[in-house]
Amino acid sequence: MKKNAPVCDCDVIHADTVKKIRALMPDEEDFYELADLYKMFSDSTRVRILWALSCGEMCVCDLAVLLGMSKSAISHQLKLLRLTNLVKYDKQGKIVFYSLADSHVKDILKKGFEHVKE
Repeated sequence: MKKNAPVCDCDVIHADTVKKIRALMPDEEDFYELADLYKMFSDSTRVRILWALSCGEMCVCDLAVLLGMSKSAISHQLKLLRLTNLVKYDKQGKIVFYSLADSHVKDILKKGFEHVKE
């Protein structure tokens, strides 16, 4: 026979804590944007691209060779990463070089790897 999980049978225990935290909570839209950001990290190909770019800027061709994928597949993932402001690009003549959008992206990767290696 399974026991049911304990259920709180009152309305609120720590009303002051709830009030304080509610005042600190970001807007609902911010939570959606954060969830979308983390979705970009749910695909190992995108994470590998981000990790590679954390080491230095690269073009689509370089990334394709490094990851053993087609240029088309890499370009598709880079587009998604660009749309979520995780990578940026610099066009030099006919070649487009990609890099991380800012240091926060590198920090997210670093913290993520620290966590999975615990």
